[in-house]
Amino acid sequence: MPDLHPDLPRAEFEALGHDVIELLADYYADLQSAPAFPGCQPADVAALFDAPPPDRGEPVSAILADWRDKIIPNSSRQGSPRWFGFVNGSGSQIGALADALASTVNPNCGGWRASPAATEIERRTVRWLAELIGYNPDCGGVFLSGGTMANVAALRTALCAKATWDINAEGLQSRNGAGPMTVYMADHETHVSLVRAVDLLGLGRSALRAVPSRKDFTIDVGALEQMLDVDIAAGSTPFCVVGHVGSINVGAIDDINGLADIAGRRNLWLHLDGACGALGGMLPELRPQLAGMSRADSVSFDAHKWLGVPYEAGCLLVRDIEALRRTYAMHATYLLPASDNEYSGLNYFDYGPQLSRGWRALKVWMTLRYYGADGIRTFFRQTMACAKRLHELVSGSDDFEVVQPAPLLYIYSFRWAPKELRGDDALLDQLNQRISDELQRRLLAFAMTTRIRGRVTQRLSICSHRTTVADIEATFENMRAIGQELLQGL
Repeated sequence: MPDLHPDLPRAEFEALGHDVIELLADYYADLQSAPAFPGCQPADVAALFDAPPPDRGEPVSAILADWRDKIIPNSSRQGSPRWFGFVNGSGSQIGALADALASTVNPNCGGWRASPAATEIERRTVRWLAELIGYNPDCGGVFLSGGTMANVAALRTALCAKATWDINAEGLQSRNGAGPMTVYMADHETHVSLVRAVDLLGLGRSALRAVPSRKDFTIDVGALEQMLDVDIAAGSTPFCVVGHVGSINVGAIDDINGLADIAGRRNLWLHLDGACGALGGMLPELRPQLAGMSRADSVSFDAHKWLGVPYEAGCLLVRDIEALRRTYAMHATYLLPASDNEYSGLNYFDYGPQLSRGWRALKVWMTLRYYGADGIRTFFRQTMACAKRLHELVSGSDDFEVVQPAPLLYIYSFRWAPKELRGDDALLDQLNQRISDELQRRLLAFAMTTRIRGRVTQRLSICSHRTTVADIEATFENMRAIGQELLQGL
């Protein structure tokens, strides 16, 4: 049993730090060759950690041994170059070290007095990100856990800004004559985080109105106008339009200027869900598609996706910083002094939903400083080149079919569909799912399926900066080989 002291002697702490760094270095060294998914069963992993709470302390060596022998072998390696599931970033090494530094200082980034340097770094990092993507650098902004909470916070801000009564005082109980409050988004690519947002805000899922999308999966702005007219005539009160800046299945980017025009004419809040693609505003070649982003009232995105920092690092930008303050500011005598003094600064608990907050901004700040904007752009272009190569492979193959336009970003969906089976969609749905399952079972790569226009397809999110074109080509050939095996077994 270790001696009971709150802190280790310096020499022991340094030695422990060296041991931990060696474990981290081993992990990164194995990322290229280790399976992206461990192929373990839930019950087996649960059994490894089935133990009563410890009454007595254990040596650190025993705890680190469990890291090496139990945790890592049973962990998904989302930083692997062959991890294509969900939209998971690569997890930068500098970001991992930043998290350790942030945990050491352990500031509560809600109030300025508890986090002077951390507060100013967050404010500066928000400004950097806004400037880099072409948004107003004088905007308000806050780091949150991820895209879901960023969208929740954005819709809450939109409600407070557009309601004709005091939402903070009366909530949704008193509507001041308003009908059901409604939100609009393209039907095919509506992200589940928006469903969660209307759930948490008490709006009800019927408040999220699905607008027809075009063949390229972008919102049909004409259909939006018609739906708004119909809903208003039926007694609803539209308050927000949500546009995609990189949709979850095909990376679609909506007509941002078209949405901004509608929102401006109708006094609606325009929120852009940019979890997957808003950071693409850093690239000159994407600016034509993202040119209207500065007109949005708010933009959400995840630095733990394309920017590649470790979880958690969602971000919300709001053009009018006072809109955030009007939504979230509160007073408690134990939080603030009776009057301002030289120790008064920005308190983030007045600009977002959390009171207690971890130091999420440090890893973003350090990552931006370490790689620089040019380095980040290089990583972005590499992932986009991989997606374009995958599109070339699919387009040139008799075994696969194209189901979306050429990718703008790093997300790409496609379908295994050999000519002899085309027309039997139910069977192809089953076989496409089996291809994905076999990739995981054989520890070749981690990919997942989705549905495009109702049919099961392959979906690769090429979000890791470690992924190369060679990884894409190898994964594609593995999928083809598995498909041929399945075909021969019919």
